[in-house]
Amino acid sequence: MILGNIDGIRKSLLEKLEEIYEMKIPKYNIITEELSYTICYVTGMINREVSVVIDRRGNVVSVAIGDSSTVELPLIDVKEGKLAGVRIVHTHPGGNSRLSMIDVSALIKLKLDCITAVGVKEGNMTDITAGFCSVQGDLLKPEIIGPMSIKKAMELNFIDKIKYIQDTIKIENIKEDNSERAIIVGIESKESLEELEELAKACNVQCLHSVLQKKDKIDTAFYVGSGKVEEINLIRQSLSANLIIFDDELTGSQVRNLEEILGIKVIDRTTLILEIFATRARTKEAKIQVELAQLKYRSTRLMGLGSVMSRTGGGIGTRGPGEKKLEIDRRRIRERVYDLTKELEKVRRNRETQREKRSNQNIPKISLVGYTNAGKSTLRNKLCSMAAPNDSVKKENVFEADMLFATLDVTTRAIVLPDNRTATLTDTVGFVRKLPHDLVEAFKSTLEEVIYSDLLLHVIDTSNENALVQIEAVEKVLEELGAGDKPVILVLNKIDKASKEEINCIKDKYSSLYIIEISAKDNVNLDALLESICNNLPNNLKKVEYIIPYSNQSEVAYLHRNSKIDEEKFLEEGTKIVAEVDDITYNKYLKYKV
Repeated sequence: MILGNIDGIRKSLLEKLEEIYEMKIPKYNIITEELSYTICYVTGMINREVSVVIDRRGNVVSVAIGDSSTVELPLIDVKEGKLAGVRIVHTHPGGNSRLSMIDVSALIKLKLDCITAVGVKEGNMTDITAGFCSVQGDLLKPEIIGPMSIKKAMELNFIDKIKYIQDTIKIENIKEDNSERAIIVGIESKESLEELEELAKACNVQCLHSVLQKKDKIDTAFYVGSGKVEEINLIRQSLSANLIIFDDELTGSQVRNLEEILGIKVIDRTTLILEIFATRARTKEAKIQVELAQLKYRSTRLMGLGSVMSRTGGGIGTRGPGEKKLEIDRRRIRERVYDLTKELEKVRRNRETQREKRSNQNIPKISLVGYTNAGKSTLRNKLCSMAAPNDSVKKENVFEADMLFATLDVTTRAIVLPDNRTATLTDTVGFVRKLPHDLVEAFKSTLEEVIYSDLLLHVIDTSNENALVQIEAVEKVLEELGAGDKPVILVLNKIDKASKEEINCIKDKYSSLYIIEISAKDNVNLDALLESICNNLPNNLKKVEYIIPYSNQSEVAYLHRNSKIDEEKFLEEGTKIVAEVDDITYNKYLKYKV
């Protein structure tokens, strides 16, 4: 019985595959010439993978047909403290026998005795690569041998190897090595790669090595040159990396080409940022926005993405919508995008209602903007605790940490300024260089808070050597949002960690803007920041003195509700009130004006 997709395959070829069940594979060999000839011949005829499962006695357990890049594995009973007791031999129609990330993942997760890939080109074998489980410390890791000739493959006596691993697994408390170890690749600058490494760390990925190739133009097939891809492959093998991260957005065909040569999962900067957002999103709104961005990004790459869309591999890029089903099609994605867009529209309308209510009450709006990890959330928490209204309910602080994109969920809180005005303070999502366009689009409803703000506090990490580049990146996103002309205070944060030269460099370049130096963490200069907010925040209220007769006390109650009372006295002729009022209230109470 031949498993898998056998539609459209000639009966004679199926009968040839059936003959494999009659073959007896020596228990000390991973493959024989007869078996290799048969599977290579069929693969050459149908251009699909053929997979053969063999037990330790040398009996063929199953034969299956897949597509051009993957084949369905039979159900294998994996027991704790034991290897599976079976080995898998399968073909790679592209002629490249290197084990793919999915092959290696299956080897470890199913605890196979061995997994062997046979490269096939035009029906002939090119070479063979074999993978075994090995034990390093208390972790189960892959050991790859090859590419090699069939003669060398047949000389491999793996019985002793299997016995050693089996015994070690029994004695030690062996765990799967699920950690992701990456090589990062870029063509722009060392600083951009350093930031990519920080993004990877935010996803708990260990960066083993960075590769920078100075190129004016991205290679359409491989992003970097084909020679550099081979160099990366050698580095990957020597460092046992299982992930390659590229610093720019890759096309689906680039991902497919790179994975075919490198044999491991390949992702780009956009996938990494989306992964961080997917992991950190807490509120329903943030989760909707992230999923929408993921779906839009993946919809144009369904034909190209290989390991990223695979459930077998796990790890970065497989969370969210792509994990549900490998063959998710564009029609289903379009339907989901439509539903999510409608939900976001409801959220946007809700935000609009809240914003109108604040506008009617003439409450000034302040937004914290800046590069990710500049210290916005720390500053927001400090200002809210210093300037909280007396009658406000104690609300939870937003999450703050020394990591990229610690805050994804926008929060708005009321604060009382030194001049007794009440204002709202909004903490926004941090920006980053090469922020995916789909993400900016998805977070438009959130970032609208910035558009409708009366004052922006642009928070800058002055201790970062790339602070000037980060300021430009934030200004670029603000321009894209249509908020480039808003009044801005440049808040130079983390001055406790920055040198005088770094601070003066920023001050010299942006001398035309209002600048203040602070340390949110150490409470340095925060009072001065609140004063500067008062000075720079547009005041649309008029200060007026009223005397309201005692017969009209309902008018006094209205003023208490809808204006800012500076003074109240009870005189013979009525209640004297000095208040700051908006235009509507000013015109309504002209008859009481002194």
